[in-house]
Amino acid sequence: MSALLLFAATAQAQLPVTPYTVLEQRQRNGDHFTQGLYFDGQRWWESSGLYRRSWLAEYTDPGANPVRRKWLAGELFAEGLTVLGNKLYLLTYRAGEVHIYRARDLQPLEIKRYSGEGWGLTHDGTHLIMSNGSGALAFRDPDTFAVLRHLAVKGGSEHWSNLNELEFAEGLIWANIWQDSRIIAIDPNSGEVRGVVDLHDLIPEVRNHPDAVANGIAWDKARNGLWVTGKYWRQLFLIRPQGLGFNKAANPKPAISASDQ
Repeated sequence: MSALLLFAATAQAQLPVTPYTVLEQRQRNGDHFTQGLYFDGQRWWESSGLYRRSWLAEYTDPGANPVRRKWLAGELFAEGLTVLGNKLYLLTYRAGEVHIYRARDLQPLEIKRYSGEGWGLTHDGTHLIMSNGSGALAFRDPDTFAVLRHLAVKGGSEHWSNLNELEFAEGLIWANIWQDSRIIAIDPNSGEVRGVVDLHDLIPEVRNHPDAVANGIAWDKARNGLWVTGKYWRQLFLIRPQGLGFNKAANPKPAISASDQ
């Protein structure tokens, strides 16, 4: 009887995978080691990692050449980014530096220090939210970069860790999981995982690149969806999860099921 109860409890704890539709697909160069991605409805910002190869770029069309590109010093490894107000914040992996730029032209403004690793970055309109590869997120002051509180991510029967690129959309924190095809939606107050979206069907076959994993989430508020991509992917996909805040009026452009990809 106890075994049956344990099985029932485990089954109940499993989080269902949320279906989604693909609204649009865009082509781009396949040489991006995508770390951070942000879209304000007109402009894109992206960071690409690796030592001696890291850059920050601004696009009006992700399939075209950047409007602006900043190369980082060789000893810096670019990580996640976000834009809050008129500032762009770019994390570094192990240097303990967040580089702050003027968003409109990527002019450097200042550098602030933090301890530990930097992975993903987003904001809720007031606070910056940062991941460091663990199963917890840090809410930070955008002016001082001081930690205001920590949020442990929990839910389902899994021990969540390796949280990477972040995006805040429809009141939830969306997170890539390093070396995992799934992205998860996290309650910013409780840390509970409210939904799981599996991008497995979108992952391209990229030869000689074992790191060609899903990474990069950008909210398209006007289109009511999330742009997703990955390292060395030649595509950006606009997806709309079913529910999780995206149950609004359908976009007039035709959508296709993820299973048809």
